[in-house]
Order: sequence, then structure tokens, then C-alpha cells
Amino acid sequence: MTDALQNELLAIALEAARRAGALLRDGRPDDLGVAATKTSSVDVVTEMDIAAEKLITGFLAERRPDDGVLGEEGASSEGSSGVRWVVDPLDGTVNYLYGLPTWAVSIAAEYEGETLVGVVEAPLRRETYRAVRGGGAYCDSPSGTGRKLSVRPAPPLDRALIGTGFGYLAERRKRQAEIAGRLIPGFRDIRRGGSAAIDLCDVAAGRLDGYYERGLNPWDLAAGDLIAREAGALTGGRPGERPSGELALAAPPGVFEPLQRLLDELGAWHD
Repeated sequence: MTDALQNELLAIALEAARRAGALLRDGRPDDLGVAATKTSSVDVVTEMDIAAEKLITGFLAERRPDDGVLGEEGASSEGSSGVRWVVDPLDGTVNYLYGLPTWAVSIAAEYEGETLVGVVEAPLRRETYRAVRGGGAYCDSPSGTGRKLSVRPAPPLDRALIGTGFGYLAERRKRQAEIAGRLIPGFRDIRRGGSAAIDLCDVAAGRLDGYYERGLNPWDLAAGDLIAREAGALTGGRPGERPSGELALAAPPGVFEPLQRLLDELGAWHD
């Protein structure tokens, strides 16, 4: 994998995310409704999720027709180049449906199973988070293009602000609420933003001291996980494992290890 190819993949991801973000920001209809549901009646898809994924996959096919794609809304192709794009066209759909600002476009490029490039476009924050493996993580905004990201120094756990999320199945949410209730007394507080991609970028930017969630899919965390790691966070799942649908967490050294132990002891990795 050459620097030239990594730079090409980054440029393509940035442009695809920018275009999709503009579509979602400027094209949202006033009467936006639910187009479909997935795992439950509250796990929704809007027409804009579908339109954004179509825009992204069409752009990727024009620029790199031999690459594979895995998208949340059904895009799936193997490709022959060794590169696969992992796309969440709208992370935080329920926020978007309700007009809340915490939503993003997440695009990652993998090569032979390793994430090389990650981009998270947060239009209503006017921020673009980006990372290339081994090259650090950055945030572009109108007031600070190319600001290098770095995790917050680890505080004592009782002063750590931790982000999390809840699934769409009722029994899972109930279990996740129980875990959060067990954790809260030992931390500063817990936040639930509604977008895994943005939560991971907030760890990278020092806005959260840590983040964990059960039930994420590859498109939820591929880009954000790389951005967090390149900003100095440790990421993983259960002890000794990579982030997965069972459990994903990110935090600076000093918070990551005790948080991971607590989550494992509490059984946060199962319903």
C-alpha cells in the first residue's frame, strides 16, 4: 500500500462524504418520514438514507470501479482490487428524522481487511474528521482547517465523561440501561448522543473521556475507530479482542483499561 494510493483513497472519501453531507443538509424535506424499518419498529430508514448511499456508491463506482463496497442500506459488492469501502450514509438517522443536529456521514476504506482511511462528515457541526493509518487524525472546519486531534489526558475514573448508545431492540435497551445505571456512580456522567461515528470522533477530539456500545455494525465504527486510534485512543472489544458487534470501546490509556474491565465484569457484551 503506497502513500499515493492512501492519499487517493482519502481524497475520494472526503469528496464523497462532502457531497452526501450537502445532500442530507440541504435536501431534507420538511415532511420527512420513515421509508422502512429494520431490526424493530424504531430502527428506521428514511428516503434520505437511501439517497445518500446511492450518491456515495455511485461516486465510488465512477472513481474506483474495481473496489468492493459494504453499505448500511444494502450496498454490497466484493470487488477485485483488495480495497473495500465501508459506508454509513447517515449515522444518527433518528436524530436526523427529528431535526436534531448530531448525525454524520461515515466512510472508511479498507485494504485486505485493515482500515487505512476514515472520514466522518458532520455537516451541522461544520466539521470533517479524517485519518489515514499512521498519519494522525485531523478535524477540518471553517475556523480551523487541519486541526490535529488528540485525546484528552486520562482523568481519574470518577471525573471521566463517558459516551454510549442504546440498541433498537427493547430487551437490549433494557439491559444497556441497567449497565449504564451500574456505571454512572463511578464516573462523572454518561452521555448518549445518538451517533456512534460522532461519539468516536468526540473521543478523538477530547470532548469525551471514553465511549462504549454493544450492537454496532462495521459501518457504524470503521471510520470513527481509526480516527480515535490515530488521535491516541485505545480501541477494542472484550479483553484481547477487536471492536465488534458484541462490544466496542475507545478511550485514552488510563481510562480504556479499567473501563474495559468494568464492562466485561458487568457483562456489557451480551443481552
